[in-house]
Amino acid sequence: MANRAIKYRLYPTTEQKIMFAKTFGCCRKVYNLMLADKVEGYKATGKFPTVTPAKYKKDYPYLKEVDSLALANKQLDLQAAFHNAFSKTRKKKNGFPKFKSKKHSRKSYTTNNQKGTVAIIDNRYIKLPKVGKIKAVIHRIPDSRWIIKSATVFQESDGKFYTSVLFEFELVENGYIADKTNAIGLDYASDGLYVDNNGIVGSSHKYYRESHRKLAKEQRKLSRKAGSKKNEIKSNNYLKQLRKVNKVHRHIANQRLDHLHKISTKIANQYDVVCVETLNMRSMANHGFGNGKATLDNGYGMFLSMLEYKLSDRNKYLVKVDKWFPSSQRCHCCGKIHPEMKSLQTRIIKCDCGMTMSRDQNAAINILHEGLRLLAETA
Repeated sequence: MANRAIKYRLYPTTEQKIMFAKTFGCCRKVYNLMLADKVEGYKATGKFPTVTPAKYKKDYPYLKEVDSLALANKQLDLQAAFHNAFSKTRKKKNGFPKFKSKKHSRKSYTTNNQKGTVAIIDNRYIKLPKVGKIKAVIHRIPDSRWIIKSATVFQESDGKFYTSVLFEFELVENGYIADKTNAIGLDYASDGLYVDNNGIVGSSHKYYRESHRKLAKEQRKLSRKAGSKKNEIKSNNYLKQLRKVNKVHRHIANQRLDHLHKISTKIANQYDVVCVETLNMRSMANHGFGNGKATLDNGYGMFLSMLEYKLSDRNKYLVKVDKWFPSSQRCHCCGKIHPEMKSLQTRIIKCDCGMTMSRDQNAAINILHEGLRLLAETA
């Protein structure tokens, strides 16, 4: 069995928006109450007690107004948070669970499908417990054999509502046999997302920079509204302008996602083997490379994630070359190492063998050769 989620845009009525807001708030309340009781229980007994949302419904009657499964899932979220904090096998630990803030926490909740409580109706509506039928844009119709497992409702910073519906289906094995000679190597480029082994640049867009002037204008307006200063009460005009600022941010993010999906789909359809370099993009953006804004604007990490699952669905290969492999310093013709290529300011590699080429294309060729070598070893 396999799972797949599809995100749909929701158009709730005023009453449904109120119910969503209540559910968001109750989920946050229950999570904080359970975390507080666990901390107090540990202080008293030395062990974390087991707590459930049902414990609080008597003292907080409004918890009965919302979907009980949404509250139950918050208990699972808290258990997962404790597991991630204390797991000995997990490489990356998230730290001790923190209380959820009304101001900074994501507005979302998850409900499970129990005997049709979550359903897609007439390809126009989505039915949810306690909320009923909600108008939605069903842009992607699921297969009739897919079974709905759960739905996560969330509100973005620009005020729009979405739901991510999780489907379960029987996985049919893809019989496609990949041609390992149909391969491409990609080297990261801050000014073009990537450069491939043929010298083709992936993208010329910098969506944040393209909308920077408009964003700055809206942010200047926000800074003049009552509520912009610390500990100042937020006025209605401030909140209205804040939604405009968030709308610009959301537009930039949507442009980037759309563009990355198109590029990654094109590569996944065209090539059977894609060789890339594993890079720590956050570290590159924050530690003195001088192009942090461009690095984050590229969305290279998201691009690699998209390539990974799209190639996997097509029974193709994504080969990751170690970040310490000297792809930029090695001549792809004779293999000589050029230490001067460590400097990002040196854009052309010139070798004694007569090879002269862009450093990015040379690196992409080296990544392709190394990726094919690693793939042959694992075969």
